Amino acid sequence: MDFSLSPEIDDYRTRIRAFVADNVMPLEGDPANFDEHEMIREDVLDGMRAKARQAGLWAFQMPKSLGGQEVGRAGMAACYEEMARSPFGPLAFNCAAPDDGNMMALDRTLDEVGKERWLKPIVEGRVRSAFAMTEPMPGSGSDPSSMLTTAEKKGGKWVVNGHKWFITGAEGAQHFILVAKTSDHARKGLTAFLFHADQPGWRIERRIPIMGPQEHGGHCEMVFEGLEIPDENRILEVGDGLKVTQIRLGVARLTHCMRWLGLSKRALEIASQYVAERESFGMKLAEHEGVQWMLGGAAADIQAGRLLTMHAAWKLDQGDFAHKEVSMAKIHVADTLHKAVDTAIQLTGALGYSKDTLLEWMYRYARQARLVDGASEVHKMVLARYFMNEGIDFWAWGN
Repeated sequence: MDFSLSPEIDDYRTRIRAFVADNVMPLEGDPANFDEHEMIREDVLDGMRAKARQAGLWAFQMPKSLGGQEVGRAGMAACYEEMARSPFGPLAFNCAAPDDGNMMALDRTLDEVGKERWLKPIVEGRVRSAFAMTEPMPGSGSDPSSMLTTAEKKGGKWVVNGHKWFITGAEGAQHFILVAKTSDHARKGLTAFLFHADQPGWRIERRIPIMGPQEHGGHCEMVFEGLEIPDENRILEVGDGLKVTQIRLGVARLTHCMRWLGLSKRALEIASQYVAERESFGMKLAEHEGVQWMLGGAAADIQAGRLLTMHAAWKLDQGDFAHKEVSMAKIHVADTLHKAVDTAIQLTGALGYSKDTLLEWMYRYARQARLVDGASEVHKMVLARYFMNEGIDFWAWGN
């Protein structure tokens, strides 16, 4: 088993690490660089993005034909971890959610004409995008089959009516992927569409206040009242909405893990620097056995998460859907992020609880990890089904 990176990927990873250290992390300490939602201001972000483009580090997850570096899923695992040592790193490289997952999904589902119209502007950073699927009760959440938003075919158009919420990045987004119910078929009842923000028939009802910092565009509630979408803006075939959703969420769940591992490592970096200098009861905190247990346990959890994530990424590179492997990584890394940040705050004491470091920001952000892109309990249900079907082969080598 060879876990080494190719020279090209390792060089790219090293360049990303240096860029984040030199251009992104220095911005974290100045409150003036943050907007009212505790995210990096967009004008500050524009400057970072210009530097990333100039350095040849832009949208590296995308194919070279679209201006990326085509690093593959395993290459992404290594590079995303480095860029996410700062929570603002992914934004600098155009590798942040939700655009990241939307770009990869559209690359796999659109023809060349569609890519030119809908995908290329997102890749180039000219527009932002959002994925509209989740609904208020009793509509769809982790179970897409309960979707209530409908799209009815009338002539050459689809008329959409319904209600979505917690749609990440919706405020200010221009390109939307929308999943709606088009029939009562159990597996083929959903269809995916594209629409532009300028089209009439929909509105943002509100930007939902949340516990943690908010991505640009927030988490929004959307109402559809007669939105008309031309059939040419349908993604794949009628009834392929669930397929599009799986294409969109499968890789996106894993990229969350990649980014969360970077944040987890950063939290331990902050803690380790503190305990190496702080003295208590006649010795450095790092010399206390209890502190070592805490650091060692969190470090081991991070490494386990890296291996789970890289295994899932490798399987994706082999053309596998890696449903089981992605679910395992998602469960473990979501827990690991929370544990790593919590451990770091405990070790740094009042300093970690204050806003003088990023730890309290990370702590509030980390709580969503066990909820987004499928709650941990849903992923455990997925694993249980695989185990019941595969038995002892659930742990087979070589796959």
